[in-house]
Amino acid sequence: METIYVNSNNLKVGKVIAEDIFANTKFPIVYKNTKVTNEVLYALKAFHILKVPVLMEDEGKSKSQDDGKTTIGMEIEVPKPFMTFEKLYLDAVDEFKKVFFDWESGSKIDITKVRGIILPLVEKIQKERSILFKLNRLSNAKDYLFHHCIATGLISAMITQKLGYEKGFVLQMAVAGTLADCGMAKVPYHIREKKGTLTEQEFLLVRQHPLFSFKMIENLPALKEEMRLAIYQHHERLDGSGYVEGIKSGKISIFSQIIAVADTFHAMTSERIYRSMESPFKVIEMIKESEFGKFDIKVVQALVDLVAGLPIGTTVELSNQEIGEIMYINGFAPTRPLVKLTNRNEIIDLSKQRNLYISQVVSE
Repeated sequence: METIYVNSNNLKVGKVIAEDIFANTKFPIVYKNTKVTNEVLYALKAFHILKVPVLMEDEGKSKSQDDGKTTIGMEIEVPKPFMTFEKLYLDAVDEFKKVFFDWESGSKIDITKVRGIILPLVEKIQKERSILFKLNRLSNAKDYLFHHCIATGLISAMITQKLGYEKGFVLQMAVAGTLADCGMAKVPYHIREKKGTLTEQEFLLVRQHPLFSFKMIENLPALKEEMRLAIYQHHERLDGSGYVEGIKSGKISIFSQIIAVADTFHAMTSERIYRSMESPFKVIEMIKESEFGKFDIKVVQALVDLVAGLPIGTTVELSNQEIGEIMYINGFAPTRPLVKLTNRNEIIDLSKQRNLYISQVVSE
């Protein structure tokens, strides 16, 4: 069949890709002879692929699909009605839950499908950073693992971007963060969901999940080698206290540290079976203090900047449920700014009133 180049905005679900498509990657992001799906369309959009080589069918030979005009049978198959982040996120969690159970049954990872789940969310959170503060509130204890995978991917992407990496790495890290705990699909359900204390054998099995994850993704050519290593090492710590190998600083990649910080941050802020949700601002302080020496300082600072770098005038709720407005950010204690209380018209310095902290952002 003849190959034609189609404007990605006019690409129709069901068409067949004529050539491998690269996007500043070692391996194709979409392979030749792949049938176009909604997930493929999302991936092409995320990587800003403007022209797409497709096999031309007989019905399409009479008129070029690349003329930029919309015709019957050539309309975009993915409708773009306004959708809130919450709806998009919860739909993504539901979809991820399905593919996770497929992995549990022995299915291989479909990287295109994973991209289609996580990349539209990355696009949303890049436009509206305050979404970062909603992730723990959207999660729940029952489906924590699935929420955690999606949130870790999003936070990893944001940290990577904050550190100045190019978009290709940001998107790759979104996928890598999402897949970091895919190996939990190889841990028996009754162990994953056990409410009581794990036995020593169960505990050791759970700690093998980064290895299980690595084995599941090691032959995915669309995932950079650095990302595969990051997934394997995401529970290693700079002081050697981590697992699977217990290696120390110097042998742990920066991308591993990014996923590690994202993973820890979401885990500590979220509701779990054995713990209620916690303020992102309080967790940042806990990571800086109690986890000092375990994480790369640059990575932790990037997360601090993302969470605490709020604009003057941002409305926040304090731990005593009072509402206030940020008046000044203290560079030495960015999580503890000066806040003007709405009801009392009083300004308090959170760096001095340690019994109070920001519980959530109301609006930026």
